[in-house]
Amino acid sequence: MTDLTLDVFNQDAFSAVSLTDAINNVPFVPGRAGQVAGWEEEGITTTSIMIEEEAGELKLVDPTPRGGPGQPGSAPKRNARSLIVPHYQVDDFILADSVQNVRAFGQTGVLEVLQERVNARLRNHVAWRLDPTLEHQRVGAIKGVILNGDGSVLYNLFTEFGVSQEAEVDFDLDNANPAEGALRKKCADVVRKISNNLGGVAVGAIHALVGNAFFDDLLSHPEVRESYKATDMASVLRTGYVTPTGTVFGAFEFGGIVWENYKGAVGGTPFIGADAAHIFPIGVPGLWRTIYAPADYEETVNTVGLPRYAKQYSSPNGKGRHLEVQMNAINYCTRPKALIKGKRT
Repeated sequence: MTDLTLDVFNQDAFSAVSLTDAINNVPFVPGRAGQVAGWEEEGITTTSIMIEEEAGELKLVDPTPRGGPGQPGSAPKRNARSLIVPHYQVDDFILADSVQNVRAFGQTGVLEVLQERVNARLRNHVAWRLDPTLEHQRVGAIKGVILNGDGSVLYNLFTEFGVSQEAEVDFDLDNANPAEGALRKKCADVVRKISNNLGGVAVGAIHALVGNAFFDDLLSHPEVRESYKATDMASVLRTGYVTPTGTVFGAFEFGGIVWENYKGAVGGTPFIGADAAHIFPIGVPGLWRTIYAPADYEETVNTVGLPRYAKQYSSPNGKGRHLEVQMNAINYCTRPKALIKGKRT
């Protein structure tokens, strides 16, 4: 019985290459931070990246052959850091007995049944563990930091490279009698700061991921309500809380910024605080970067990294198969000074 199980799992369909292809071909919806910012993904052959800061922009330093010439440079660089790409892995186990009833001598469908069972387990780990981890890290990058799963800071790009973050903007949304035009001026100031901090780079749209309390008070603010009343867009005041797809709690535009009530939490802890707003540019080439390092398998060492990997192997006692999925990713903004933080009050 054990030999038959091993023979089935030794088919090409269960190789690291096939399993990795299977989970990478699954449609991937990482969440709003992954959708809206416009991440440029790249695989590397090493487990760390070298980033340099020049004129407020973080750039990858291309590797060069040892013993050969280095990357040409002009002006001296202010700072350079080597960042280790975080490794995320989920382990699982399938008992031999769990496939007992689908294994029969001469049965042609055994391979397909087992393959789908294994692939389903692996896909679940990707969807429930790795994808939320990637989204959480991307939300962190929008904040200007690279976060661990528990919310602690792995890397702070502002402090790592001596780039000062702009002062937090108080939108004063709890003011019962705000000065006329004050909110619009704050928005204009944020847009100008982002544009200035991008330097000569063309500015795309300005987006904000905001918490529940911030969104509610902003949408009910007198300036916002007056700007939508008696217009074709007045329905926003009624429907701004719910979007048709349900991927976000709500969204609307005001002051040159698209304000989106972010929907996402783990263990009851929201990725975006209730009173917080994180404002950033989108549509800027090279601004948002995702780097994938190779897996720590013999067959993947020094190969170009893929978004996810999967592998299975026998247990020492022959009673089942170990399964694992892993991701080796780091996400960052190349111009963190363009990231503006706001608060409700």
